[in-house]
Amino acid sequence: MHITPHNILQNLTEHSPFIEVFRHNQVSVDLYQPVGQDLQQPHEYDEVYIILKGTGIFNNDDTRHGFKAGDFIFVAKGVAHRFEQFSDDFSTWVIFYPAQGEPKINDE
Repeated sequence: MHITPHNILQNLTEHSPFIEVFRHNQVSVDLYQPVGQDLQQPHEYDEVYIILKGTGIFNNDDTRHGFKAGDFIFVAKGVAHRFEQFSDDFSTWVIFYPAQGEPKINDE
């Protein structure tokens, strides 16, 4: 399977900013491109964002930090989070998967 974001992003709209690109077992890969504001609510799965384009601020359980293309962001299931002050070209891959134990993140 080979997927390019360009074709998929053309199908997103202000009213439908998520599109599921791939699903296998309990793993889902989506593209997300909100317009104006990010209205998402906490999810029942752990998730990873890999920023495709754009910049902004990410609010993860009231901790805010900047993001840019190429960044990797982890959010545990049930945690309030959202993208804020993002650029007009912002889009991100989203990977949902069931929570299993504590995540190990190597940021060295």
